[in-house]
Amino acid sequence: MSDTLAAPADFALDVKHSRFLAQAAPVASAADAQAFVAATGDPDATHNCWAWRVGDAYRSSDDGEPAGTAGRPILAAIDGQGCDRVAVVVTRWYGGIKLGAGGLVRAYGGAAAECLRRATRVPIVAMRELDVRAGFDDLGAVHAALAGFGAEKLEERFDARGVRLRLALPLDRADALRAHLRDATRDRVQVAVAAAGGG
Repeated sequence: MSDTLAAPADFALDVKHSRFLAQAAPVASAADAQAFVAATGDPDATHNCWAWRVGDAYRSSDDGEPAGTAGRPILAAIDGQGCDRVAVVVTRWYGGIKLGAGGLVRAYGGAAAECLRRATRVPIVAMRELDVRAGFDDLGAVHAALAGFGAEKLEERFDARGVRLRLALPLDRADALRAHLRDATRDRVQVAVAAAGGG
């Protein structure tokens, strides 16, 4: 199971008079990651190199450093630390001494890895969305069950027959909630896996 960050983190490193600042943040999507990258770099710095991973999607940039010496080592640090849904920007202010390809790989990858190592992390919990339809008589039983199973109410709509709820809860609790509601309401509550995109 992968981790993401509980909060943004940073780590500074000096290598032969060049200053490196790694900044990392949790991101929920590729768009979030790109927004973090755009907002985090320092336009006055020599380079703003970055990488991010969100599930199977990932990107990286050397931002003018020799190919493969910055973005890929940052991405390797993300993967090596077992992180997901994370973006990292490593900013470099050049100090006048060339580091060579190996030195750049170590500096960018090392700054990113240490930043992630020091960050407070939280496990990524697989979630499942459920649609629940219940009559008015069963509302109390349904609402009582939500807290016990760690379910979050995403949507609640009432009509003449009762209520329709869209819930999100940890995947490993979905079947237990379904069984609990079936038993608690004598199978009057309908529970279905929510269709992607809602509606």
